[in-house]
Amino acid sequence: MFKGQPKGLYALALANTGERFGYYTMLAIFVLYLQAKFGYSTDQTSQIFGIFLGFVYFMPLIGGIIADKVGYGKMVTSGIIIMFLGYSLLAIPTADAGFGKYMMFGALTLIACGTGFFKGNLQVMVGNLYDAPEYSEKRDKAFSLFYMAINVGALFAPTAATVVTNYVLGKANFFYSAQIPALAHQFLNNAAEMSAENQATLATLQSAQGFVGDTKLFCEQYISQLSEAYNYGFGVACISLIISMAIYIVFRSTFKHADYNSKTAPKTNGNTVELTPQQTKSRIIALLLVFAVVIFFWMSFHQNGLTMTFFARDYTQPFAEGFTRIGFNVWNLVLIIIAVYGGFSIFQSETSKGKFISSIVTIASLLVIGYQFKTAEPTVNILPQIFQQFNPFFVVALTPVSIALFGYLASRGKEPSTPRKIGLGMLIAAAGFLILSIGSLGLPTPTELSQTGISPNQLVSPNWLISTYLVLTFAELLLSPMGISFVSKVAPPKYKGMMMGCWFAATAIGNYLVSIIGLLWGGMQLWMLWGVLIVCCLLSALFIFSIMKKLEHATE
Repeated sequence: MFKGQPKGLYALALANTGERFGYYTMLAIFVLYLQAKFGYSTDQTSQIFGIFLGFVYFMPLIGGIIADKVGYGKMVTSGIIIMFLGYSLLAIPTADAGFGKYMMFGALTLIACGTGFFKGNLQVMVGNLYDAPEYSEKRDKAFSLFYMAINVGALFAPTAATVVTNYVLGKANFFYSAQIPALAHQFLNNAAEMSAENQATLATLQSAQGFVGDTKLFCEQYISQLSEAYNYGFGVACISLIISMAIYIVFRSTFKHADYNSKTAPKTNGNTVELTPQQTKSRIIALLLVFAVVIFFWMSFHQNGLTMTFFARDYTQPFAEGFTRIGFNVWNLVLIIIAVYGGFSIFQSETSKGKFISSIVTIASLLVIGYQFKTAEPTVNILPQIFQQFNPFFVVALTPVSIALFGYLASRGKEPSTPRKIGLGMLIAAAGFLILSIGSLGLPTPTELSQTGISPNQLVSPNWLISTYLVLTFAELLLSPMGISFVSKVAPPKYKGMMMGCWFAATAIGNYLVSIIGLLWGGMQLWMLWGVLIVCCLLSALFIFSIMKKLEHATE
């Protein structure tokens, strides 16, 4: 799987891993921060979240256009510096909510601009590594490995956010309770209009925190401490960017030769091949059609940071039991990943010594997992953001499975084309939300929940969300790394940066549309809400299969 790849791939992948760790640490707690710190409603939170995500993924289009003229490496370096400034602003606690909002929106603008300069252009350089004839056949596999590295960073992000949250709250003799922020803001805004049920719930939660005294003071102190905990979580992103920059600078010699555009491309590269105007037009149309489809995938997939986080907080049991509890310790997930890779290495190693070492590593990992399961507490308390670790875990664990499967199909001449993989991914995404729809049957609407609460007996098992993340990951592996590879391969040379930017612009539109589902989070039954996403995914799959021949012909 790793054999024969250029060294520059690993340097660029690790630089991206550090940046993504910081980004996903921030994203894991972002909507929780908005509601805890500022008391934003679900509609307001959804709008801010959607606009921010849209801006984050639109800016690579601007960054790509600029980089096509000034160079990709310069834009990557500038992006890291700008992102660092943004995360630094988010990490500063503010007592005044009004001034805090200005700082927050300024920080989000800087993060979006920095990401736009960094993300797409780094991936263009990865693609440039594979313009060399000796590496051209490894492009799809390389982007799968690159995508896996991104998710290594994302895997640890929710745990980092959770550890920081628990630590800061613990210093103030508090612990996390999902219900308190909303109830505290209700009380502070207008205690007289709170329902009797909500007042009683708040009193019970205050007592559970061990706080004796004025309820108003309790609400103010809890919100202040929780907001500060989230500020420290954002500070983690600053540290990760320093590491990312260090990797990028120290190992630049391994990918320096890939920092070229159409004007500076070396003569020995396939990049110098001229396309006719008709070929250029055909390729751009094919890419735009693919971009139109992926809009609806990202609209669905990035619910993980919004409505799926609401579902984790409001409708899911705040604890795990049985075998499920193993998954809420990130180090157990790492051991599972090691066992998976060790198992593949047993079959792929070319020497007896390699097979023996791989066997030992695999067996040792499984034994430690078994020990952890046997000695773990029978019940593990969980915070809503921790569910976001399952998607990157599944990506990392399933990447070798994906590579092996498509490698086998390729050897038999049966590997699906990239557009066909994207269509299959949309069908699988629909199946993922079908699981969540079934798990949501019989649950009260968010509006009903805010008025009367929910009985602990109605809270669903964490396994519903975990299963949904698993199926969505299968869809993601078929769509995202393959789509990025497709863009780097098909884009006309002089428009590479722009086309990679367009991929992210399509993602931006999908990310903004995420907020539509957030705006529906109110009086609509949850199973109907997920049903909207199912229909979007199915219609997108139908569209891409209907134009399949056109796409495959344009990319020949």
